[in-house]
Amino acid sequence: MFTRRKFIGTTVGAGVALAMGGCATQPAGKRMIVDSQVHLWKASSPDYPWNPGAKPQLPEPFTIERVLPLMDEAGVDRVVAVPPGLNDVNSYALEAARRYPNRFAVMGRIPLEDPKSPALLPRWKDQPGMLGVRVTFITPATLKWLSDGTADWFWPAAEKAGLPVMFLVFGHVNRFGPIAERHPGLQLIIDHMGVNLAIAKEGRTAEVIGHAVALAKYPNVSIKMSNLVNASLEPYPFRDLNDHLKRVFDAYGPRRCHWGTDLTAGYARATWSQRVTHFTEELKFLSESDKDWVMGRSVRERLKWA
Repeated sequence: MFTRRKFIGTTVGAGVALAMGGCATQPAGKRMIVDSQVHLWKASSPDYPWNPGAKPQLPEPFTIERVLPLMDEAGVDRVVAVPPGLNDVNSYALEAARRYPNRFAVMGRIPLEDPKSPALLPRWKDQPGMLGVRVTFITPATLKWLSDGTADWFWPAAEKAGLPVMFLVFGHVNRFGPIAERHPGLQLIIDHMGVNLAIAKEGRTAEVIGHAVALAKYPNVSIKMSNLVNASLEPYPFRDLNDHLKRVFDAYGPRRCHWGTDLTAGYARATWSQRVTHFTEELKFLSESDKDWVMGRSVRERLKWA
């Protein structure tokens, strides 16, 4: 499948990728597929301590060595590594980007409530492989940060530092409209369209998608069409999401929609390859040019990942 541009970088056999540091040559004209969210983690250790009571999405670590062959098998060229909520340590994701710079880059975590965090942002991108920040508001305590002033410092600081921000909030995406309006230079990326399985089971998907669609009027907002296995009440190919995905796509367009999996969430519900073909084969409203953007080009341009 041909695109308007030719890229270098590849998906070949796992052994070749590992031997060459993940930096093999991609055939000219091949669509570059970039997963906008995958968690990587290793076992808890002194240099990578998990928070007390932290529970990973899988019973075993999802390591660099484990993910590379899976990428090659699914035809995924690159991954945006998003450190999981086991801790606020970005070192393992940065290790992946250091070892395989043509395969991994990082949207790092930062503890918003830590008074030491503001000093970190001006030099955030000095960390090789670091592209931006990912923040989450998915518990009653962290959701409160959006109204009690805890997170207020972050938005102007990230805007000033030129850091794109992925944000996860379920059912409350509309609370980011004022942030997008006050900080037009801040690139905001909605995670998972703001929808999860609980919202789907409550029959509120259309309502919550409406919140996300409303933010499309802000050019500094884009959206990850990701973690869809946990937004659908049906098995692959998740046809109950078709109208919702088209609604999002029609609002944001191909250059502001980013395909992604959050692979380890709902891991058993669909293979990585199926999550690719869900978009490349099942969503008939996407043209081949649209797929080029949504499947990788848009997130690379949004995050400035050359």
